[in-house]
This record gives sequence, C-alpha cells and structure tokens, in this order.
Amino acid sequence: MGWLPVGDSYEISLVDGKVAARSSGPRTTGRPLKTLPKALRDSAEVDRLRQLAQWLDRHAAECLARVDAWVVSSLPVPTGLLARVWPDPAWRDALRDLVVLGEDPAEPGFLRDVTATGDLRVVNLDGETVRLSPTCATLPHPVRLPDLADLRGFADEIDVCQRIEQLHRGTWDRPADLRDRDTAITEFRGTTVPNRLAVRAATSGFRVSGSRVTCRVWEAGRTVEAAIWFDEDYWDTEATLGTLSWSVVDGPTLRLPEVGPVAWSEGMRMATALSGAATGTGEQA
Repeated sequence: MGWLPVGDSYEISLVDGKVAARSSGPRTTGRPLKTLPKALRDSAEVDRLRQLAQWLDRHAAECLARVDAWVVSSLPVPTGLLARVWPDPAWRDALRDLVVLGEDPAEPGFLRDVTATGDLRVVNLDGETVRLSPTCATLPHPVRLPDLADLRGFADEIDVCQRIEQLHRGTWDRPADLRDRDTAITEFRGTTVPNRLAVRAATSGFRVSGSRVTCRVWEAGRTVEAAIWFDEDYWDTEATLGTLSWSVVDGPTLRLPEVGPVAWSEGMRMATALSGAATGTGEQA
C-alpha cells in the first residue's frame, strides 16, 4: 500500500504486515525508520492502520483454512469463484502452486494463474504451461494423486512452495487385512501426552469436544468424522489417548473396511500428530 501523511513530518504505511513510518519532506531518504516515533504511537491514524493489519492477518488465515478444507475433501471448486478471488493477494497466496485437476484427472498441473474469465494456467509434468477451461477444478488430497511421487520430485525441481500442505502432507494407507467387524484402531491407546492436548489439537486444526479430538472430511457424498478419545489427569499433568474410530456425521459408526482412503489418512494423521510420533505406519514417502 502507499504512504499516508501524518502531521507535517511523517508518513505511515504497512510494511511486511506492520505499521512503519518514514520522515516526509524533500530531503528525506524515503526509507522506513527502524522504530515508530513516539509522537505517532498513540495517534488515531496509526491505530486504524494497526486494526487494518490485524484484519488482513485474520483474512489471510481464513483464506488458508478455506483452501485447506478444499484440499482435504478434494472438493470441486467453480472456476468462476477462483477467478473472483484470485486478484486478492491472500487468496492467491493460498492457491498458487497447488496441484489442480481440470476435466482430465490424469493430467495434474501446478496452478500458476487464473484469468478473469476463469481459465487456469498450470504447469504440467512436462514442464509446459498449459491453459485449462473447466467449469470446476479440483484441488485433490494427496491420496487421490496417482502421480504423487512424480509430482513431489518435479515440485522440488521447479522450487514450488505450497502454503497449504498438499504434496508433502503425511498420508496413511488403509491396511488390506482389516477385520470386517472391527470399528476402532487401538494402536494409539495408552499413549500419554502433555495436558495441553487441547492446545496441540487446536493448533493443528483439529476440534476438541468433551473428551474427544475430531476432524471431518467430505468423502463419497457424506461427511465422515474421525475421533480419538482421551482421558486427562490434571494431577499427573498428562492426557492418555484412547481408541480412534470413524463415523458418518449424524449417522452410524463405520466398520474399518468401510472408511474411505481420505478419511482414513486424515484420521491417522490426526492421531499420529497428537501422540507426538514423527511418522506413522504406512506413511507415504
């Protein structure tokens, strides 16, 4: 943004998200001062700029959260919507370089631009910039990317930097030898973690409700919730994890073979993060 005059001696602006000031006048260097002058710290203009900076921070966080939800659930997003939000730097920062699928799921590409008419400019695995014109685009969860290893390698070659965990998101495959009658995973049961479990869960984007930590995924036309139970002993300052299970929201508990690949991966990712493990059994390279 530009510089706004404050009084006769200074101008203020947002620099790297913080209020900065510089001296005004024909002989000044134009460079921001190292600290905000005392005369400006309590001014109404500086206060309004601080409030704007706070709003911009919240807006950027909301954009990241929304795009992360699109990726987790592999939701088809209308390209007309992408065209409307792309000019906003916060939205563009969240979306740029994500792997996107148009009408052909076998041709993924890295999103580099969205035109005013909703056309997508993507870089494909051949290193070519191509133009796609689908009605909707999908930002897929990594378990839904058959070329995941190739995409990860190519992303490193062209210095892709994703603000949303997509390519390097931890993934877990559902084992093939699950018993049909089982409805819970017990491998995390008995794991003790610090009593700030709720803080750890919230920081990672999970929900805490009563004695459960949960995450939700939209998959196969339904909302599935993964939940891991915990018992918290405030005297010992520890929380003990219980079983991990999945259920349809407002519906039945799922048997383990019925859990979809995305819901399985996200549930295991949540439980592994809470247990403090660096990697999980079955995590993809």
